Amino acid sequence: MKTDDLIRALAADCATRPTSLRRAFATAMIPGLAIAFGLYLAFLGPRPHLLWLLAEPRFAFKVCLSLLLAALSARLVMRLVKPGAESRRAALLLAIVPALLAAGIAVELLSVPISLWSQKLIGTNALHCLKSIPMLGLAPLAAILFSLRQGAPEHPAIAGAAAGLLAGAIGAALYATHCPDDSPLFVAVWYTLAITFITALGSIAGVRLLRW
Repeated sequence: MKTDDLIRALAADCATRPTSLRRAFATAMIPGLAIAFGLYLAFLGPRPHLLWLLAEPRFAFKVCLSLLLAALSARLVMRLVKPGAESRRAALLLAIVPALLAAGIAVELLSVPISLWSQKLIGTNALHCLKSIPMLGLAPLAAILFSLRQGAPEHPAIAGAAAGLLAGAIGAALYATHCPDDSPLFVAVWYTLAITFITALGSIAGVRLLRW
């Protein structure tokens, strides 16, 4: 059988059971999220007066941005798990996140004195951020990769990277409720580095685990 015929056959097979793929994804994510949340409670925990902080624009912005990245990444992952499925639009939608972050940075630079820019960028927990987001994302990454094995992604490295991006976004969303550094400048540098690390890890793991 030619490669193109095999891909079409797999695509047709996946098309007849989309619900099972979604169910496998949801089932795998339950323990992954539970472990991530357990680690969050054990080692980090929420900031005091968390609900009140949601009225603070910078805090709400970083939490909502992380959740948006997680939602868009999940959409992309579900596209990539099906061979032959159109994923360009789902990938392009991810551009919304850096665009919003750029807008947040612009507002921050206009509202904060130049003398405080470096302080806002460096923050007080940069190294803690770089360690915590990947730590919180490892269990979700393992769960996502396991669920992807139930499908047939055409490009294992890209699918693994998307899995890592989703896992990193989940870790970032959890860590955002603990992190005292709310500036978009801090988020743009340190959250991005942490998420990039676990995205790269997902890509490497995808090459090894998602080949078929």
